[in-house]
Amino acid sequence: MSGAALDSGLLIWPFLVGLLVLATHVPLGRRVLARGIIFLDLAVAQLAVLGVVAAHALDLAEDGWPTQLAAAAAALIGAAMLSGCERRWPDSQEALIGSTFVVAASLAVLLLTGDPHGGEHLAELLTGQILWATPTLAAQIGVLYAALLALWAWRGERLGRLGFYLVFALAITASVQLVGVYLVFASLILPALATRNLSARSGLLAGWALGAVGYAAGLATSAWLDWPAGPAIVIALAGTALLAGNVLRVAASGRQR
Repeated sequence: MSGAALDSGLLIWPFLVGLLVLATHVPLGRRVLARGIIFLDLAVAQLAVLGVVAAHALDLAEDGWPTQLAAAAAALIGAAMLSGCERRWPDSQEALIGSTFVVAASLAVLLLTGDPHGGEHLAELLTGQILWATPTLAAQIGVLYAALLALWAWRGERLGRLGFYLVFALAITASVQLVGVYLVFASLILPALATRNLSARSGLLAGWALGAVGYAAGLATSAWLDWPAGPAIVIALAGTALLAGNVLRVAASGRQR
């Protein structure tokens, strides 16, 4: 790829949007790990995808508010249902979350049956389009994430189970159409997993830092090798999390001796 492709100006907005995604997803990911509902993110993200696909099947403008509302409605309804399931059947919650994911994914495939571009559209929703990030998009998503973070800081544990699920659904819906299902999951789980043994404050700071490194490395690799950005960032985040996790484990072992 030409040197122009590596111009930082071409990658700055995708990187800034990545930082905004991490701002909400790292604390949410730590909470998800603590609650033991790791695959909630995949299920809610797939529900948001189902909303987008349903809007697409109805010929609604893909970048318009009706599609955004369809995605948010599907995610919020699904999140509310899963919150109720956790209250009634806590021992079966992971199985119910997995079942929700596979049913939503299957419905999305069925809705795209007969669409000659259905496979391409579904692939875009899985891998994302972060390279198309713009200042306007960054501002819009920044306002939403700031509101969600402010609500999180204000209410915290007082949000309760349902409040947590709904905040989670809104954050995921805002992210999934931009960075895709795979990168949403990676942004939530990998930094949180690598820093799970750190204190709340240290874990957040370390999670944000290693997430930023992963996004930067993935975007640079994508530009250099002409790879799809979403999968490249996922691999970079996985490598960064693996390295950071090992370093932190060795450091902790050294302190115990």
